[in-house]
Amino acid sequence: MEIATVKPDYEVSACTEHPFEEDELRQLRDDLRNARASMEMERLKSNLDNQNGRKIRLLNDLRKLRERIDMDEGANANVQKLVLVLKSDKALEAQESVLRSKCQVRRAELEEETRELEDKLRAGWESDRLSEDLDCLLARSLEKLNLARKELAGKLRAVVSITRQLGDIPIQAELIQYECGFSELNTHIQEKHRQTRKYYGTYNALLEIKELMLKETSLLNSISTQFQDAIMSADGRLKLIDSMEAIVKGSQQKLQKVEVRLEEEQKACDALKKRYAAAMVEQRRCYSLLKTVQEACAKNEKLQSQKSV
Repeated sequence: MEIATVKPDYEVSACTEHPFEEDELRQLRDDLRNARASMEMERLKSNLDNQNGRKIRLLNDLRKLRERIDMDEGANANVQKLVLVLKSDKALEAQESVLRSKCQVRRAELEEETRELEDKLRAGWESDRLSEDLDCLLARSLEKLNLARKELAGKLRAVVSITRQLGDIPIQAELIQYECGFSELNTHIQEKHRQTRKYYGTYNALLEIKELMLKETSLLNSISTQFQDAIMSADGRLKLIDSMEAIVKGSQQKLQKVEVRLEEEQKACDALKKRYAAAMVEQRRCYSLLKTVQEACAKNEKLQSQKSV
C-alpha cells in the first residue's frame, strides 16, 4: 500500500514577532482539511479498487467453473474448485469488511485531529506553539515517507535479484547451443582418449619387443661364450642341452601366453565390429524415420497452407 505524504506549500515561521492573519489561518485550515480528506479518500479508493478487482476475478473464475460444470455433469474436480472459490470469496469479503472498519476508524481519527487543529486555530494559539505542532506533524510524515522508501527499496532489491536469477536461466536456444558444444567436446575427448590408448598400446608392445630382444641378445652372447667350453666334456654338453631345452620351454610358454592374449583381442575386435554393424543399421533406420517425419511435416505444412488459402 502506498503512503501518501502531504507536503505543505507554505513554511511556518518559528518567530513569534509576526502573528498569523485571519485569511492565512483560514487557508491553512482548508489546506489541512483538504489534504487529510484527499489522502484518506485515495487510500480508501485504492483499497476498494484492489478488493473490487479481486472480487471481479473470483466472479469470472466462478462463471468459468459453472460453464465447465454445465458442460460436464460428472466434473467433481470442478465442483471442488467451485467450493474453494466460494470459500475464498467469503474470506475476501471478511477481509474487505475488516479493511473497511479499519479505514473508517482511521478516517475518524484523522477527522478528530483535523477538528482539534481547527479548534486550536480558532482559539488563536501562539504561532510558535502552532509551528511546533506542524513541525511534529511534518516530522511524522517524513518518517512515514522514509519507512515507505526503505520498504520500496527492499522490494526493488528483491525484484532485481529475482530478475537477475531469471536472466541467469538459459533460454531454449542457449540450451541447444550448450548441448551442441558439449556434444562436440565429448566427441573430441573420446577421440583424444582413443588416440592416447593407441599410443600407450604401441609403447607397451615396443617395450615388450625390446625386452625380448635384450633377452635374446643376452642368450646368444651367453651361448657364444660358453659353447666351446661346454662341448669339451660330456657333463658340459648335457648341461648345455638342458639349458637349451629350458629356454625352448620358456619360449613356448611365452608364445602360448601371447597367442591367448591375441585370441582375446581378436574376440574383442569381433564384438566391436558387431556393435558397429548394429549401430550402422540403427543409424540408417533413424535416418529413414527422420526423412519420413520430415516429408510428413512438409506435407502437413503444405496442406495447412492450402487450407488457409
